[in-house]
Amino acid sequence: MSQSYRLAILGATGAVGRELLELLESRNFPISDLKFLASERSAGEKLLFRGESFAVESVSDRSFENVDLVLASAGGSISKKWAPIAVEKGGVVIDNSSAFRMNPEVPLVVPEVNPEACLNHKGIIANPNCTTILMAVAIYPLHKVRPIQRIVAATYQSASGAGAKAMNEVKKQASAILAGSEPVPFVFPYPLAFNLFLHNTPLNSMGYCEEEMKMVNETRKIFGDQKIRVTATCVRVPVLRAHSEAINLEFAVPFSVDEAREILSKAPGVKLVEDWEKNYFPMPIEASGKDEVLVGRIRQDISHDCGLELWLCGDQIRKGAALNAVQIAELLAEKQLIKPAYALSG
Repeated sequence: MSQSYRLAILGATGAVGRELLELLESRNFPISDLKFLASERSAGEKLLFRGESFAVESVSDRSFENVDLVLASAGGSISKKWAPIAVEKGGVVIDNSSAFRMNPEVPLVVPEVNPEACLNHKGIIANPNCTTILMAVAIYPLHKVRPIQRIVAATYQSASGAGAKAMNEVKKQASAILAGSEPVPFVFPYPLAFNLFLHNTPLNSMGYCEEEMKMVNETRKIFGDQKIRVTATCVRVPVLRAHSEAINLEFAVPFSVDEAREILSKAPGVKLVEDWEKNYFPMPIEASGKDEVLVGRIRQDISHDCGLELWLCGDQIRKGAALNAVQIAELLAEKQLIKPAYALSG
């Protein structure tokens, strides 16, 4: 017996929402009924799924009736408003916003790392921040072998992290600069084309921005280890899609490069990309559209006997958001943790 589910996508017209559609279709997730939900301004827009045209609906109290599973990617305030309503009506919500990530009652899940966290969900499961997901997939296989004591991360985050409008803004700014005009920022506070700036989320009293603290707190929760020391510097760079990260890891005892390379070459969700003779390592242009996190330039930290360094690139829209959510949905279906619409023989 196989099961089929009544599914709703909240934020269907955004960059992540459209990626969810592509993944649900390509991975053949079992769906008996599908709703596309968005704001009023997107209502009526048509989206294709499995060759059929669906009209986007304006989200309302009645949107979640007879819905088994909600994939939400519409922002924290929207999720806070609608996720509890969806759960109240009997659905399970996989939420891509930051609304519930640090709620102790809500599992924060990367399927390659802590799939067991899904087992005790109470209706809502949180998708981690994109930079956290990509880093966790790459470093957890090492942490399982020898616990990581300290992580120092520097991120190089593409425009896609701020959505489709931000990606279009970078294109327009690049065209303006090449035409001799001034680039005008609307989505971002500063021009991003041919530029970079520190992540513009709010700063705390210690000088760490919200994005950096997400990496600190979420990594500890996902790994189930509050003792891991984590620090991060997050930078927005003029790349359209796919984030990059430089990661420095400290262990209690030395971790050989050869052993680390062997572990990561077999790790789920990881693709090792290294050609030392050509100085060829992961690049965001090659990570774009890929499911795997590309990892390479694994090397001994020459400043610390127990340190390792690595470089990674991963598609922020795909594994950093949509794919992780779909993998969680697949995990829930496999474990029969979603109430199905009905069972299909086959």
